[in-house]
Amino acid sequence: MRDRFRDLEAPSASRKKDVVLMATVSSFEGLQPPTRSELRQFAELFTPLFQASSLEAKRQAVAALSQCVQIPAAVALFVGSQPIDIAAPFLTSSPAIDDETLITIARTQGSAHMKAIVSRNALSPRVIDALVGLRQAEQRLAAPVELEAPSVGPAEPTATSPEEAEAAAQRANEEEMRNRIRELACHVSRPEGDRLGLRNLSPIQAALLVRFARNREAALFAKALANGLSASRWLAERIMLDISGQQLATTLISLGMDFLDAVFVLEKLYPHLAELQHGVTRAWMVLDALDPEECNARVEAWRRADNYTYLPGDTGPTHSDREVPPARGRRFIRPR
Repeated sequence: MRDRFRDLEAPSASRKKDVVLMATVSSFEGLQPPTRSELRQFAELFTPLFQASSLEAKRQAVAALSQCVQIPAAVALFVGSQPIDIAAPFLTSSPAIDDETLITIARTQGSAHMKAIVSRNALSPRVIDALVGLRQAEQRLAAPVELEAPSVGPAEPTATSPEEAEAAAQRANEEEMRNRIRELACHVSRPEGDRLGLRNLSPIQAALLVRFARNREAALFAKALANGLSASRWLAERIMLDISGQQLATTLISLGMDFLDAVFVLEKLYPHLAELQHGVTRAWMVLDALDPEECNARVEAWRRADNYTYLPGDTGPTHSDREVPPARGRRFIRPR
C-alpha cells in the first residue's frame, strides 16, 4: 500500500485539488446568502485550497466568486491581492467587495490593480477620492525620489566597514522618507476641494450632466451645461460640437467635475474616446493632459465673449432682434 503522502505527490493530486476547490466554490454559490457560520467555514477552507490549485482552477474559482453577492471580507482581500491576470475579473465586477477592501488593494497592489478598480461600473465617492489621491501622490512623489537617488552614491565610498556602510544606507533611507513626508504634507495642506473664486458645479448639476450623458440626451445636456456655466445655450452647444471632446473636457475640468465622472461623460457623448490606449481610455488621456489653470482661463474667456454677444436668458441670436430696431425707435425720412 502506497504511503498517503506519496499519493499527494502524484500527478493526479493537483487535479484532485482543483476539483475540491471548484466543488467548494460551487457549494458556496448555492448558499447565497450564506450564514455567518458558513462564511467563516468558507474562509477557512478557501485559502489553502486556492494556493494548492493550478492556475486555470484559480481563474475559474475567481470568475465564479465574482458573481457572488456576499463573500467573507478576508477572502475578498485575498483574491483581490492576487496577480492582476487572476484578480482582474474579481476587481472589475464583484459586488461583494466593500469600500475599505478596494482602498486597501489599491494602496498595496499598484497601478494595474488600480486600473481594474477604476473600470468598475459603480464606485462610491470615498473610493474615488482615495484613487484620485493615490494617483496625485504618485505623481508628486515621483520627482523627489529620482532626485534623491543619486545622493546615495557619494556616501558609499566613505564607508570603511560593513557597519558604516549599513549606517550610511540607513541615513539615506531616512532622508528619502523625510522628503516623502514633506511632499505629502504639502499635498495635504492644500485641500483638493478648495476652489475659492472659481465656478463650480453643484452636486445636482453634476448628477444631471452624468445622467443626460448616460442617456445620450444631447439637448438636455447642453441646457444643463449652459446652466452650470451661467452662459447661453449657444455656447454650450458650440462646446459640444467639438467632436474631439477637447473643449468639453476643458469645460468639465474648469467646472470642477469629478475626474471619473468627466471620463464617463466624455466616453458616452463621444464613443471614440472610449477606446483603450495603454490600459486607459482616450477620454482619460484627454482629461489627464489638461492643466486646470489653463482650463479656467480658457473657459472664462469663452464666457466673456458669450456675455458680450448675448443678453442673460438669450438662447441664441436672431436677425430680427439684433439688426432691426423696434418701430418706436425708427426714423422715417419722407421725400419732399
